[in-house]
Amino acid sequence: MTNLRNRASARAAIISFVALTSASSISAQTIAITGARVHPVSSAVIENGTVLMRNGKIVAVGRNVTIPSDAERIDAAGKWVTPGLINSATQLGLIEVSQIAGTRDDAARGRDNVAAAFTVWEGVNTQSVLIAPARREGVTSVVVLPNGGQLVSGQAALLNLVEGMPSDMVVKAPVAMFAQIQSPQGAGVGARGELLVKLRELIEDTRAFVRNRAAFERAETRDFAASRLDLQAMIPVVQGRLPLLISADKATDIDAALRIGRENDIRVIIGGGAEAWMVADKLAAAKVPVLTGAMNNIPGSFATLGQAQENAGLLRRAGVKVVVVGNAGNGDEETFNVRNIKQEAGNAVAYGMSWEDALRAVTLTPAEVFGVADRVGSLQAGRDANVVIWSGDPFEFSSRAERVFVRGREYRTMDRQELLTERYKTLPPSRALPRR
Repeated sequence: MTNLRNRASARAAIISFVALTSASSISAQTIAITGARVHPVSSAVIENGTVLMRNGKIVAVGRNVTIPSDAERIDAAGKWVTPGLINSATQLGLIEVSQIAGTRDDAARGRDNVAAAFTVWEGVNTQSVLIAPARREGVTSVVVLPNGGQLVSGQAALLNLVEGMPSDMVVKAPVAMFAQIQSPQGAGVGARGELLVKLRELIEDTRAFVRNRAAFERAETRDFAASRLDLQAMIPVVQGRLPLLISADKATDIDAALRIGRENDIRVIIGGGAEAWMVADKLAAAKVPVLTGAMNNIPGSFATLGQAQENAGLLRRAGVKVVVVGNAGNGDEETFNVRNIKQEAGNAVAYGMSWEDALRAVTLTPAEVFGVADRVGSLQAGRDANVVIWSGDPFEFSSRAERVFVRGREYRTMDRQELLTERYKTLPPSRALPRR
């Protein structure tokens, strides 16, 4: 038994040494992408540009970059280089098969339809087979959201799609508190007006909890609308340090969300926003960003009768910060479609958004909205080396992500589709279909 333990310990030590050595060599690698059409997003396009990466960070971007002698050179002549794409409304790693409850970690029970303390990213499955296809299509970062069924469903986080544990992936957590004001049933009430009353009560009770915390601990306060942990989680929201991402499609619901933000001095983000174009001027005046898509103009409910594929373009022209996401930003997009964010952005261009605004809407704007622009979203010195080399315009259907780097490491892992294609590309003679 002792020998078995010794051998196991030795194997563990070897594995740890190899892992550390590999990680060290990857992080210390210097890579220069040269000759490309570089789109930094934060500045003008650079023709025949160079992107230099070292130790997982971008070191320099420009036309006359000095390249160290030990750098690996990648000739990207004729290619386009952009920051990695950010899909800002996903449940990647939280849902494997949507119809099988055992593969879902996206929703908390909460108490009385409030689950503000729920930290959804801690349940991310880092071995999810759906991560590789998203990354292969140029998505290097995602915002993971809890299921949006309750009044307050929990906190969201922004992750880099690197290998490792959830703690290795986190860029920032939390980045927003996720709530909804369009389903009274989900909030446990009977009507929209009652839902808004309940949300206001939660905000007021959070402030009362802050003022009377010592009395609360002595059980000398009235009952509050949420549990102690949920009230604690709401404190950064009511103090303006954490935005409240409110799922709202109907124009009147969006207007109500703006009132709640204004009355309570809360930072609001609108998710979904199917009819946001109808109140674009109010959103712009309030400086409230909108997460929305451009692939669908078919109303899915009474709340989305005014849905339009021109929504993103109209909002942007009105001066609204727009983040392009999948499935209108409600956080319930099928996880295997996370990779389709470039199609959403391309469709937004087809329906009136400028190409530059569309690229920004899936890179730098979400980074700004969620407070991580100093880490991701643009090609600048000091940022994480999340870089994609494209065969051409990334929003053209025929273009593909040829090489993808996340924190300076290139990921070439074959996804499940590619593995199946390779496996069944050529059938052995014994399995070939008989000729007729």
